[in-house]
Amino acid sequence: MHKGDTILLVIEDDPKFAKILYNMAHQKGFKCLVALNGKMGLQLAQKHQPNGIILDLHLPLMSGWDVLTALKESPEIRHIPIHIMSVEEKILAAYRQGVMGYLVKPISHEDLVNAFQRIEGFINQDKRTLLLVEDNTTLRQSINKLLSGEDIQIVEAGLGKIALEFLRTQSYDCMVLDINLPDMSGFELLDAINSDKSIQQCPIIVYTGRDLSQEENEILMKYTDSVIVKGVKSPERLLDETALFLHRVIADMPEEKQNTIKHMYDKETMLQEKQILIVDDDMRNAFALSRILTEKGVFVEMAEHGKDCLIFLDKNPGVDLVLMDIMMPVMDGYEAMRRIRQQARFKDLPIIALTAKAMKGDKEKCIEAGANDYLPKPLESDRLLSMLRIWLYR
Repeated sequence: MHKGDTILLVIEDDPKFAKILYNMAHQKGFKCLVALNGKMGLQLAQKHQPNGIILDLHLPLMSGWDVLTALKESPEIRHIPIHIMSVEEKILAAYRQGVMGYLVKPISHEDLVNAFQRIEGFINQDKRTLLLVEDNTTLRQSINKLLSGEDIQIVEAGLGKIALEFLRTQSYDCMVLDINLPDMSGFELLDAINSDKSIQQCPIIVYTGRDLSQEENEILMKYTDSVIVKGVKSPERLLDETALFLHRVIADMPEEKQNTIKHMYDKETMLQEKQILIVDDDMRNAFALSRILTEKGVFVEMAEHGKDCLIFLDKNPGVDLVLMDIMMPVMDGYEAMRRIRQQARFKDLPIIALTAKAMKGDKEKCIEAGANDYLPKPLESDRLLSMLRIWLYR
């Protein structure tokens, strides 16, 4: 590969589909690398640092979830835009890790063409655009200073109606939103964005200095299928999340900003000494899960059903995360999650629902009952660990 080449890396184990992607890449003028397994894909990404990656999730040797996590936890290469193409149903965890697009196989020719156009547009874009919606002038200036750089254009709006005008006339790569605006609430603005088909959706980060109520958290969860809404409070988290969604090259950022982000990605310490409660009536499942987690330095506790879970949490409110099975005797996972969320002290407790092979509507039922995310059984350990890092890194 020559310096200046535009390189697309395809990580796909189906040789026929990989060949289709390879040919389309060449038609677009890209140099193309193909990896037929996850391990080789990650090695090629680290060695060549391509301009874009197309990633399958079901791969031999190393799953696509593991590849995605490794890429996004490496400050040197996490800026590379990744487009997922997989048989697996779209899932929020992928978007929360900053993927730029997601197509579910089988993929039509038209969808493939559109995906390549999006990848090409992304690669050729000189500056990333961020819409900052905040009515407090002083705070707006401090956020602008925190996020600014030569690679980013920040557009400011002090009112919801102005933000809507901007969104209707231009697409943005990311948006930072204060939920307390003088002319409309942030929730009303999200509703307006969600219902306006002329607005191109983008990741939205709710940045607020106060704790959101349980009701407000539940309202935000409504938007996770159409808009990636992440609530953050600290400036460090805001810098990191915007850098992730804007695909900013960490090495090109000012040194103090680079150091802030690198410090947050110490993978070895992310799970250590976290306390996780496994709620599952099948002890074989529970012990298998426990073994995976204890190897990573996690303190594991167990409960056999929802009622036991509530009793344990009442005595141990400092639990960092709950893995909640759904179908259990005495009290099922839905009821347990609803009761947990009724307690103000647990409004920010991450809960991941574990469901047997997910039926249509299961995800919605889990989220409605109070889950932050869900995983279908049988669990893949790499995917589980990836999701834990997402929800424990707060």
